Amino acid sequence: MQTPSPRHKHLRRLAVVFGRQPVFFLTTCTHERRRLLTQETAAQILLAEWRGAQERHGWAIGPYVIMPDHVHFFASPVAEAGVSLAAFMGSWKEWTAKRLGRAGLCNPPVWQAEFFDHVLRTEESYAEKREYMRQNPVRAGLSVTPEAWPFAGRIDFE
Repeated sequence: MQTPSPRHKHLRRLAVVFGRQPVFFLTTCTHERRRLLTQETAAQILLAEWRGAQERHGWAIGPYVIMPDHVHFFASPVAEAGVSLAAFMGSWKEWTAKRLGRAGLCNPPVWQAEFFDHVLRTEESYAEKREYMRQNPVRAGLSVTPEAWPFAGRIDFE
């Protein structure tokens, strides 16, 4: 039996999420929290992979914010077409890592192994996470206002 890491004990993901199209609030960090994501080329690579997520993986991407060492974004499976959340995140991390490496922006590993996911159950929960995400660059001292941060937006839904 494997002992859980004392540093990171991740909660098990739900096997089944009830609801027609759940929306997830997702966070993933770079390996060793390297600050490489807010270079213009890196941000464009992440955006390109999100823009192709619906076609390639069956996942729609909502609002996002790219921080120097992590990203937050909303995602929702498109009807029954979507692969599992774990498969989607694994593919997204794999392809962004390959492209970041080819661009000469970093060496592997690019991402931490785990990611954080939260199922949004109410409009209030969505609004709370959306505001948290919007304010992230301001709290970090990277921007005076959320609107001034160049590495935030939305892809498929608000």
